[in-house]
Order: sequence, then structure tokens, then C-alpha cells
Amino acid sequence: MAGIAGSLKTDKSMLADLAAAPPVNDRAYNLDLLLRICRPVMTHLSKGQLVANMPTEVAPHYGKPVRKVTYLEAFGRTLAGLAPWLELGWDNTVEGSKRIEMLALTHKAMAMAVDPSSSDFMNFTGQFDAQPLVDGAFLAHGLIRAPKQVWKQLSDRTQQQTVDALKSLRSIKAFSTNNWVLFAAMIEIALLQFGGGWDRKPVDFAVEKIMEWYKGDSMYGDGPHFHYDYYNSFVIQPMLVDVLKVLAEKGEGSKEQYELALKRMQRYGAILERQISPEATFPVVGRSMPYRNAAFQALAQLALERKLPTELQPAQVRCALTAVNKRIFEAPGTFDKNGWLQIGFCGHQPEIADVYTSTGSLYLCTTGFLDLGLPANDPYWSAPAAEWTAQKVWKGKPVQKDHAIDM
Repeated sequence: MAGIAGSLKTDKSMLADLAAAPPVNDRAYNLDLLLRICRPVMTHLSKGQLVANMPTEVAPHYGKPVRKVTYLEAFGRTLAGLAPWLELGWDNTVEGSKRIEMLALTHKAMAMAVDPSSSDFMNFTGQFDAQPLVDGAFLAHGLIRAPKQVWKQLSDRTQQQTVDALKSLRSIKAFSTNNWVLFAAMIEIALLQFGGGWDRKPVDFAVEKIMEWYKGDSMYGDGPHFHYDYYNSFVIQPMLVDVLKVLAEKGEGSKEQYELALKRMQRYGAILERQISPEATFPVVGRSMPYRNAAFQALAQLALERKLPTELQPAQVRCALTAVNKRIFEAPGTFDKNGWLQIGFCGHQPEIADVYTSTGSLYLCTTGFLDLGLPANDPYWSAPAAEWTAQKVWKGKPVQKDHAIDM
């Protein structure tokens, strides 16, 4: 869609455009943007050309063997965000034709990633670095988010190779003092979901530790201590809620525990929405800001599940997240000349990156688009445009008071 790579608009003109555009344009804009982000990864990988063609930009003082980790980062994270839209499956629309194309690329990409004879066979071991545990978990999360259209459409051979790849990640010991406990848990949950023979010990351990690290008013610590960053949205709450959801659905866990985690995430979603300013900016604070709009994964997941907190209307969330995406991705330098993401938050800003950030890391931004997994006729997309909380309050309009939760 025209304008994604153009100059950043002024705040007033951009917000005026948003208010004037019919609701369908929000979906079209977000979908075109998501596909623009995903297509280089999926296209090259489907042809066995990802290693040959993907850039390997790294942060200053980067500390990992980049070519052993960045490709699984790119694929696992891309699938984690793209999967809900793929799960909508085929329909007789222009969007449906795009979905057919991306599903075909995804099935081929998956086969390439897990086939030991492929030129793009990915590293699912800790021989060189523990990072594959992280991105194997994002890959597993993507598969859980698209069980019918991705997992079930894979060949028996690719399914078995995927199970083998996930099981090989058990050789990597997850850190027991931070969010990494959830990566081991998510891998086992995927094996449970798809009948691959799961081990519940890492799952129980992760749930126990995350619950133990709860700090109040929806926030979990990343370990025993609280970190003011977006890891509650990058990893913790989306993975925790989906782990508990699968456990409950499979009769292996407590429905009450899932509902508790969901209520906490709903409160966290309300906080995230209130952090979006009238100009569609939000605080750039803490680690991993090159993940860009993945800071809103938890809010987008609530929208996808139709579990938004009652004080948030779906249309206001849609408009807020769309405006944020425009502010971020229209910045010059976001993409290189070949369409790959570059390190930064609002443009190309390598200095903002952490020592573990490479090109592949950036594709976690796709998880900010989970709401595209709702069909086009869902009220989230079809309702008229609505102002989000900060827009209303700074115009002097009525806004509900905010309050903490005690659970």
C-alpha cells in the first residue's frame, strides 16, 4: 500500500487521515504492512535461499554466532505473528488469494527449515548458543496459533521432522531465573498439542515460577525482580496464557488458573492501551525496543481472542494499534533496499539495540499484528473508527477512571 515506506507524516495530518479513512482501510493497511514484513523471510526460505540472501546486521557489541541463530529467529518469530491470519484459511476474496499464496510459502518454508538435507536447515541445538531455545519456542507458538492451516497441512515427513527439531531443543537448559522458563514450556505445550510426546516437568516449573514472580496489578517480574520494559508483552503474558489454555483444553491443567492469568492480561492490555498517546507514540523504555510494535502483542492477542477488557471498545484498539504501526513503520530506514527490516525502533537506529539483537530478532514485530486473525467482517475491523483513551482524555472528553486489580 502506498506510503508505508514514505516520509513520516506530521501528527495532525496522520491522525486526520486515520479519522477520515473507512474502517476497511485499517485492515488493508495492516495486512499489506504485515505481508511486506513477512514476505522476504517466507519467500527466500521457501526456496531454500534464506541463508544465502538474508542480511545479518547485528547490534554494536553483539555477542552471538549470528549465522547459527539469526535464521531461526527470523522464521520462528515471523510465524508467531503471521499464524493467526493464516489460520483463517481460504476464502473467495482478494485477501483470500493472498492467504493462499502465503500458506503455500509457509508450508514450503517449514519443510526447508526442519529438513536436515535442506540448504536452509536450521540450528535446533545449543551447540553454539542457547538462543535456538527462544526461537524454537516462537516457532512452536506459531504452530499452536495455526493448527489447521499450517500444522495439519504439513506432510507427515515434515511434521515428524518438526517434532524431532523441537525435541532436540531439550538439550538446551533454560535459565531458571527469567522469562526463558516459558520457552521450554511452550515447546512442550506444542508437543502436547500435536501428539509429539510431551514432558510436563518444564511446563509445571515455568507456570510455578511465573506465578511466583507476580508483582501485582497485572505485572509479572522477569525473574524475582521487576523490570520496567515490555517483556510482559514480548513473551510472558502471551505465552503464559496460551500454555495454560492448552493445558486446560487437554485436561492437563486448571481452568481457574488460566482464567486468572487471562484476567491479569486483560488488565495489562488496558494499561498498554492507555500508554498510546494522542499522537500514537508510546514510551520507549527498557530492553529489546527493536522489537517495535511487539510491545503490544498482549493487547493484540486479547483482541484476537475477543477477550478485550470491558472498558475497551474493539474499534478504539484497532485505531490505536493502526496509528502506532504508521508511526513506527513509515519511518525512513525501517526497511533496507531489498525489503528486510533494519535494526531500530523508529527507522534505522543500531545504537538502540541490545547485544543479542540481529536481523532475525526484529521479526518479533509480527506479533503486533495478531488481530489480523479476526475475520474482516468482525466488529473489531468493521465498526466505525473510534478514539482511543489518550485521544479522548486530552480533548477533555469523558473517560472512565482507571483502577488497579487485586488478584
